Amino acid sequence: MEHRQLCFKRSQVSYYCFGSGKNIALCFHGYGEEGTLYRFFERYAGNDYTFYAIDLPFHGKTEWNEGLLFTHNDLQEIVSEILDHHNFTSQIANLKYSLLGFSLGGRIALSLYQAQPEAIDKIILLAPDGLKVNFWYWLATQTSIGNKLFSFSMKKPGWFLGFLKLVNKLGLVNASIFKFVNYYIGNKCARQLLYQRWMTLRKLKPDRKRIKNYICQYQTKTRLVYGKYDRIILPVRGEKFKQGIEEFCTITVIDSGHQVVHENHVQQILPALLH
Repeated sequence: MEHRQLCFKRSQVSYYCFGSGKNIALCFHGYGEEGTLYRFFERYAGNDYTFYAIDLPFHGKTEWNEGLLFTHNDLQEIVSEILDHHNFTSQIANLKYSLLGFSLGGRIALSLYQAQPEAIDKIILLAPDGLKVNFWYWLATQTSIGNKLFSFSMKKPGWFLGFLKLVNKLGLVNASIFKFVNYYIGNKCARQLLYQRWMTLRKLKPDRKRIKNYICQYQTKTRLVYGKYDRIILPVRGEKFKQGIEEFCTITVIDSGHQVVHENHVQQILPALLH
């Protein structure tokens, strides 16, 4: 695995390249993770694919200096510059590549597909975010009142932690989500990063209807992989998304929790990538 830095505007975008195959795959990690998440794919699919795994803003080694904003254009320009740097776009006029996205990275992959569906050969979505609007995320990042409350809560989280404990006690939120949210709200540094990450990526909002139309129009192979024991992102979201695009979309449910991207599950994930 080779680590690279791309100069983009005032920022330094970190990414990793590995594998030597003729096919190209762009990889997007989950919340709080980084591109190295996918490194084990080199051992199993490196002869078939060359992988590029990008650290998202405020993740990994990326130094994001463009304020709390990351747009579709930024995403497309970064991908284009990475491929140009490695001489792929100049070598192949009609270059097509695959997208891998885990959790938050699924929303990023869907946003990139929506922006340039003609360039994508295959989409592999691993327990993906982006197939359902999260009310709390929408409220916090897409409305002025919600954003003010979000900002206040990140600075003074006491009231929110109390509210969270109450709804958990009443059984209105499942244990996995309670632990997940409690961890990120209870730590000052984690709260700051949560605010920066959520706000920076708020413009990447996949339009599911448009994406499904593109999948049919361009006959894009779409592979969804979910964890059987995942309590954060449920397979039922994929089943709903699949309706109307059954000819191009498959769903696989593996013996896993939310963290489906792990070497222990590679043999269950590989078919989605290689076939």
